[in-house]
Amino acid sequence: MSTAIASPPVSQNKFFSPIVIIGALFFIFGFVTWANSTLIPYLGIACELTTSEAVLVTFAFYISYAVMAFPSSWVLKKTGFKNGMMVGLLVMALGALMFIPAANSRNFSVFLVALFIIGTGLALLQTASNPYITILGPLDSAAKRISIMGICNKTAGALAPLILGAIVLKDSSALEAKLLNMDAAQKAAELDVLASRVIMPYVVIAVVLVLLAVFIYLAHLPEVKAEGEESGDADGGTFVQRKSIFNYPYLWLGFVSLFLYVGVEVMAGDIIQIYGSSIGISLDVAKHFTTYTMIGMLAGYIIGIITIPKYISQNTVLKLSATLGLLFSLGAIFTTGYTSVMFIALLGLANALIWPAIWPLAIDGLGKFTKTGSALLIVGIAGGAVLPKIWATLGEDIGLQQAFWIMVPCYLFIYFFATSGHKIGKAVKPKG
Repeated sequence: MSTAIASPPVSQNKFFSPIVIIGALFFIFGFVTWANSTLIPYLGIACELTTSEAVLVTFAFYISYAVMAFPSSWVLKKTGFKNGMMVGLLVMALGALMFIPAANSRNFSVFLVALFIIGTGLALLQTASNPYITILGPLDSAAKRISIMGICNKTAGALAPLILGAIVLKDSSALEAKLLNMDAAQKAAELDVLASRVIMPYVVIAVVLVLLAVFIYLAHLPEVKAEGEESGDADGGTFVQRKSIFNYPYLWLGFVSLFLYVGVEVMAGDIIQIYGSSIGISLDVAKHFTTYTMIGMLAGYIIGIITIPKYISQNTVLKLSATLGLLFSLGAIFTTGYTSVMFIALLGLANALIWPAIWPLAIDGLGKFTKTGSALLIVGIAGGAVLPKIWATLGEDIGLQQAFWIMVPCYLFIYFFATSGHKIGKAVKPKG
């Protein structure tokens, strides 16, 4: 298989620095994204929310990807990857600072606006960084490079609930018990104090984001292009010419797969705390559950770095991951207590290599449509908004555990994409 870099290629000795910089970005993605797992129970208490209301945290955050992905693609065409990343970081910093008025007013709607703004910045960053790391080298090892980014992302994801949880959910179980015996005025005053806990962490996040934007400005990031992008060809320079992304069925199937994948990933990472709390596990204990999911994902990424593509292909990894996801989902449904929670955490292991495998299979051969196709895949991140909301709404009727049945068809579709979906409509590249 030919590489995904247009002529002239970026030399191998220039890969290291860009990978380190993009790795730092993925660390930021991970910390900000998986902080939501702590915000859900935290804002549930501070703003006195039901479960279905609390998961609007993930809805506001992830729906921004659907709204902003194609505008992000347009911005990147004007600015290039490097400047687009800088803009994304600054937009995220603005969203983080919005937590100050949100906390001071204890207004859940303002929190949701702040999360949407952060998600908007992330949509731009993801639209830039994912195709960038995918085409920064041979396509058949793209999943390995994305796995390295995944380690950066999920290391931060493991740290986020530990750090933020220690600050905003400190003694949360005792606080919940104390609130039950307070009158309205005392309760409001106590909740105002609780809401203020989130200000300092997000001010720090905003400062870090601005500093990283300055670092990106000063750093050297080569502008790489997908094969065929520079010449205007599609299908990576092969003999087939196509008029739009609507002529690439495998891209659209990849989009659906990514939509479903992000939905189940968010359920495994963000709602595991609220699920544990719902089955009687103390929130002081449950607030660490997201970290267990992230550890599972880290293990999966390490496996990917070692084995792809030397021992196993990207689509074979995707088949195995979808199979494990299906088995662990059924385990979560048919067991109880900590065992059920353990199966949700193990979904981290199953999920780890799905994103790295879908991306290269879905954008292979898009040529001049690479940025637009990447934007479409970023829209798929909105699955993290839709599926957890469906889960929470179903859970209020049939129970949160039984609502995990929605995961089963998701993994089945991902398995279909791994076996045959990624081949539908894909041009056969000439040998030699």
